[in-house]
Amino acid sequence: LVILATKATGLDRALDTMERLVGPRTAIASLLNGITSEERVAERFGWERTVLSVAQGMDAVFIGSEMTYAHPGEIRFGAAPGTDPGVVDDVADLYGRAGIPYVVEADIRRRMWVKLMLNVGINQTCMAFGGSYGTASEPGSEQNRCFVAMREALAVARAEGVDVTEADLAQMADLIAGIEPDGLPSMAQDRINRKPTEVEEFAGTIIRLAEKHGILVPTNRWLYGRIHEIEASF
Repeated sequence: LVILATKATGLDRALDTMERLVGPRTAIASLLNGITSEERVAERFGWERTVLSVAQGMDAVFIGSEMTYAHPGEIRFGAAPGTDPGVVDDVADLYGRAGIPYVVEADIRRRMWVKLMLNVGINQTCMAFGGSYGTASEPGSEQNRCFVAMREALAVARAEGVDVTEADLAQMADLIAGIEPDGLPSMAQDRINRKPTEVEEFAGTIIRLAEKHGILVPTNRWLYGRIHEIEASF
């Protein structure tokens, strides 16, 4: 099993590095944010041994050379349409023996879109404003109003045939409000560490798919432009 756990900006290099290690019985799981990394994996290695995955529930903060966390999170995964029978069971067996928390999802694509919707809202907002979970959750604040980006993502998901609902959106908003207020999502950490962000995986994906379906996504377009402005100053 190869587990990809890089940032999206490091995926191409990781695929090059792993190429000599992948054989006909090798399974591949990508834990990268967004919904596009598995497609890039499958272009190189095929869908037969690739599973769809998302990591969630962790609250790690990595600033400089120090990482802290209270919740380790879990891996949620399932079969893609082209995944061979038995691969999900093989990966689940290995996770279980290794003591890695996991859940096998019957509809993993939906779970990935719900996580994307969350990241589109909280990650991008905190990066654009230099905020935290707490400042982004303040009712009526400019940061909190930026969460309309999640509703734009919901509309695009439904246009893509994924059954993401208003209940999912409300659950994600409640989740954010319940996290440690001083905590920082990964893109806010990128701003502090002056590193390239995953904005292409978040707003970039929503904008591209919205254009395909004729959906207006002004908040994601503003976030996309603002985050690139900040990155350009690094």
